[in-house]
Amino acid sequence: MTAPPTLTPVQQTSPYVLPATGNTANITSTAVPYGVYLDSTEFLSGAAAQVAYTYKMLGGDVLDIELTEENIYTAYELATLEYSYIINNHQAINVLSDFLGATTGTFDHKGDLEAGELSSSLSGTHVALKYPSFTFSYVSRVSDGLSQEAAMGDIRVYTASVDMVAGQQEYDLQATVQNLSLSASIPFSGSVNNRRVEIRKVYYKSNAAMWRFYGYYGGLNVVGNLNTYGQYSDDSTFEIVPTWQNKSQAMAYEDSIYTRASHYSYELRDNYLKLYPPPNSPFGFINPKRIWFEFTIPQDPWSSDDTRKDGKDGINNYNTLPFANIPYANINSMGKQWIRNYALAIAKGMLAQVRGKFGAIPLPGDAVTLNAAELATQSQAEKDALKTELKELLDRLTYEAMVAQDAKMAEDAKTLQTNVPMKIFVG
Repeated sequence: MTAPPTLTPVQQTSPYVLPATGNTANITSTAVPYGVYLDSTEFLSGAAAQVAYTYKMLGGDVLDIELTEENIYTAYELATLEYSYIINNHQAINVLSDFLGATTGTFDHKGDLEAGELSSSLSGTHVALKYPSFTFSYVSRVSDGLSQEAAMGDIRVYTASVDMVAGQQEYDLQATVQNLSLSASIPFSGSVNNRRVEIRKVYYKSNAAMWRFYGYYGGLNVVGNLNTYGQYSDDSTFEIVPTWQNKSQAMAYEDSIYTRASHYSYELRDNYLKLYPPPNSPFGFINPKRIWFEFTIPQDPWSSDDTRKDGKDGINNYNTLPFANIPYANINSMGKQWIRNYALAIAKGMLAQVRGKFGAIPLPGDAVTLNAAELATQSQAEKDALKTELKELLDRLTYEAMVAQDAKMAEDAKTLQTNVPMKIFVG
C-alpha cells in the first residue's frame, strides 16, 4: 500500500500581486487587448511607468494589490483610446461641415486607417491632427440646391426644340428629350434615362419685326426718335441720334411684339405642351416652324460629378470621417496626465472586481473586510469627473467658440481705446 504524499505548501500569499515597477519587455500583444500602440516606444514607456504610479497610489507598499502588470497595461491602453475618442469627437464637431463629400478612408478593427491615399485636401494618415481649410462647403452645397430652383448657380440648363405640325395642339416634351438623349452627339446624351425632366422656359422666334419699327420707308433716310416727337424724314433734314438709342428702341419694340401681340399662348402639364390656338394658320409665314424650350435634368443626390473631386463615395456624416486613433507621440503633456489619471481610475475598477468576489478574508477568530464597493464607487466617479472636465474644456475650445471669444476681445479692445486720452500736441 502506497503511503499518502506529504503536502508541503509552497505558496503562502496570492500569486497575483502588482509589482512595484513595470517592464516594457512585458508589454506584448497578450498583455493589451488591442495592441493599438505596440509600435510606439513612447507608449511602452508610459505604460511601464503607469505600473509604478498605480502601485504607489493604491498603497502597494503597505498592502498587496491583487492586480497584474497586464491589468495596468490594459488600463493604460483603454485610457489612451478613450482620450483619442473624446478628442476626435470634438474635432468632428469643428470640421464635419467642411469635410462633407471629401474622400474618406477604410479602417481596421483597431480604428486605424488602412493603407491607401486620401485626397489632396486630406493627405496623410492622421487627418484629425491637421488644421482644416474652411471653405464653407456645406453652406455652398445648400445654396446650390436653392439656386437650382431659380435656374442659377452650378446647374446645367439644356435647350431643345420640337417641330410644329399643322393642326397638332399637344406635344410631349418629355418624350422629345428622352429620344434626343439616346443620340451620342447630344450634350445630355445618356443622362435622362426616363427620369422626369424639368421644363423651365418655352419660347419661339417669330418673323423679324424690325421693319415695323422703321415704318413704311423701310429704313431709308429715316432715323427714329420715339422719345420726343416720333419719326420723320424729308429731302434735306435729318436728326442725328446715337446708334445705341436706335438699338434700344428696336429691342423694346420687338419685346412688345413678343409680349403684347404674341400669336400663341401655351399650357404645360406633366411635360405636355398644349398650344393655343393650334398652329393651323393658312399663312405659312405666320406659323412658327418650331417651339424651343429650356430644361434641366434632376441629378441623383448620390451621384458623382465628374467636374468635382468628391461625391457619393466621400464623407457623408460623422461615421465616415477619416479620423484614426490619435498617435501617442502627438498627445501633449496635458493629455498624458489625463490618461494617467483615467488609467488609475480604470485600475481601481479592476481591483474592485477582483476584491468583490470575496466579501471578506477569514482569519483565526476574525475576518478582514475588503473595500470592493468603495473602490468601484471611486472608480466610476473619477472616470465620470475626468470625462466631464475634458468635454467641458473642449466645448470652450471649438472654432465657433474661439471666434466668438476673439470678437469679444476685439470689441473690448476697441472700447478700451476710446477711453485712452489723446495727447495734446504742442508745436
